[in-house]
Amino acid sequence: MYEFKELYTIDFSNVKYYMEIHPIIKEALDFPDYYGGNLDALWDCLTDMVGRPVRIEIIGLEVIERKFGDYAEKLVDTFRDLKHYDNDTYANEIQIEIVSGDTRVSLR
Repeated sequence: MYEFKELYTIDFSNVKYYMEIHPIIKEALDFPDYYGGNLDALWDCLTDMVGRPVRIEIIGLEVIERKFGDYAEKLVDTFRDLKHYDNDTYANEIQIEIVSGDTRVSLR
């Protein structure tokens, strides 16, 4: 559970089905087996990672946007909220980037 990595990469590039989203997140972020596979569980596990530097890159988000509409926005909002967890106490330790082609956008 929560093996420390300098960089966690979540790659949605090959997602075909909605039910693939959370297993990809679970594997990429090394979440525990009890990870519930929903946005509330994502939030709970993400906040467990806080307290040390966390760098996450999200690849293929456009696939989720195209196939599953506003669910991509909800995912991004959850990751963006992590940047501001505990009144921005850890904002400098948390870096989350959305990668699309050669473009990188850091969540603020």
